[in-house]
Amino acid sequence: MDIRNGVEGLKTLLGVTSTAPAQEQKAKSGPAAGSKPLGGDHATLSSAGAEVSQTVAESGVRADKVAAVQAALAAGTYSVPASDVAGKVVDSMLGGG
Repeated sequence: MDIRNGVEGLKTLLGVTSTAPAQEQKAKSGPAAGSKPLGGDHATLSSAGAEVSQTVAESGVRADKVAAVQAALAAGTYSVPASDVAGKVVDSMLGGG
């Protein structure tokens, strides 16, 4: 098995063809004649975030309550009685709501 690290391994994985001498020449004298520059990073954003935000707003989620629970979890002060957890587990297994 051949494992490659670094930029050259990534280029190989992505199918980008380049040779080391051309890269050295490029580094010394700028872009090599006839070579294609590698594309830059780009991001594609969708409307998924807006849809999730809208769904949460329409679902009646109480943001203030969620924030309070998150803060208690982060502080390590949130606790749920074991009997409550056990009751919900049993209800879920029996098909209850």
